[in-house]
Amino acid sequence: MSRPTSPVIVIPGITASDLHDRYELPPEAVWTTMRNRRYDRIALHPADTRYELREPARVAPGGPFPLIYENLIEELRAGLSEDQPDPVPVYPFGYDWRMPLDRTEEQLADCVAEVIERTLLLRHYRDSADFAANPTVSLIGHSMGGLLIAGYLQRSSGIRVDKVVTLATPFQGSFEAILKVTTGTADFGDDAGKTRERRAARMTPALYHLLPGFENALTVDDGMESDIFRPDAWQPSVVRTIEEQVDGWEVSGAELFAQMLGWAKDHRERISALELGEDRRKDWLAIAGVDAKTRVGLRVRRDDKGTPRFDLRSAERRNDWDSDDDHARRQTGDGTVPLEGAIPPFLGESRLVCVTPGDFGYWELRDRTLARFTGLHGLLPTMNMVHRLILRFLLGKGDRYGNTWGRRPPGVAKGEWQPPLMLAEKE
Repeated sequence: MSRPTSPVIVIPGITASDLHDRYELPPEAVWTTMRNRRYDRIALHPADTRYELREPARVAPGGPFPLIYENLIEELRAGLSEDQPDPVPVYPFGYDWRMPLDRTEEQLADCVAEVIERTLLLRHYRDSADFAANPTVSLIGHSMGGLLIAGYLQRSSGIRVDKVVTLATPFQGSFEAILKVTTGTADFGDDAGKTRERRAARMTPALYHLLPGFENALTVDDGMESDIFRPDAWQPSVVRTIEEQVDGWEVSGAELFAQMLGWAKDHRERISALELGEDRRKDWLAIAGVDAKTRVGLRVRRDDKGTPRFDLRSAERRNDWDSDDDHARRQTGDGTVPLEGAIPPFLGESRLVCVTPGDFGYWELRDRTLARFTGLHGLLPTMNMVHRLILRFLLGKGDRYGNTWGRRPPGVAKGEWQPPLMLAEKE
């Protein structure tokens, strides 16, 4: 029999998995889609960030938020199995998005192994000599989920992975991470309880993995630090808050802050060094959102005490996608991740596929409206055209009905654009 389509694992973004305190009976939801944003319950312990500040507790992840991922998973389950006699499994991967990504990558590796074991219990996979001899999964990651995939592949040989899809992934970071740590508000979460949210954000290691690290991300006064992964680049208020959290423990706020920045920088350097052969590049579909007003830069000034001060004025939020100048057109993004931050360094911009809020279909008027007001980033996994694009890519099919397309990143010549599947280009 022919080799069946590989099972799929869908990996959500930061804050997009439920968290439950399993110490309580019954388990208590402390982080859910629309409510139960308990910042005091999800704050991590200063002595050991594997555990919670408020003890006794045992906070563990549930599944990804249905509001964003349910339709994607349903479409994958239906579309992947349409031309096959038996179903193709699609598994959501919920994870504790507070943790350093190295730890979560280990859990993803365990999930890949478990999915393969479960899939081989299905007769049509077990009876395929090809699949049984070389079982693989395909991975789909949204936002920070794409960073987990890149890190997992860098740590492993990748022999268990068939194809990869990443959606709106900040491979080189987002300014919203700085905004979240500094003020407690950003597109990564709601704006309720800003003080509590800010304190929790500053103690959340995974958030530092999303800091912008591309060239000229920060504009700084002469003599100031421009590497956001170095403590000297930050406002002193951030460390002061962490000092309050660690008071009484055998660690200083400065030490913990430097440690979290170090974890994030090491991970960024590690995935940036990911080496992919040509076959693996052809098996990776990277999609980025554009044509939404996005924070594309940050000015850091020296205050009257000589310390850094972030200038968070809205002037840096731009969308120049409609400009006639390619350089200006790059000043855009998906509302959360700037285009420059979405470029995978191990693939290059020539393989990136761009989509816009205008790609929502006629019957998606609600999502089109939401994207206009809330940004494209969180809604990209809900777009019907993106669903069709992913299915075509995973199944290796042509575009019989002409209902998939994409756009080149500005500055990439038409003959240089190399998406991993035949794709109609929209202007």
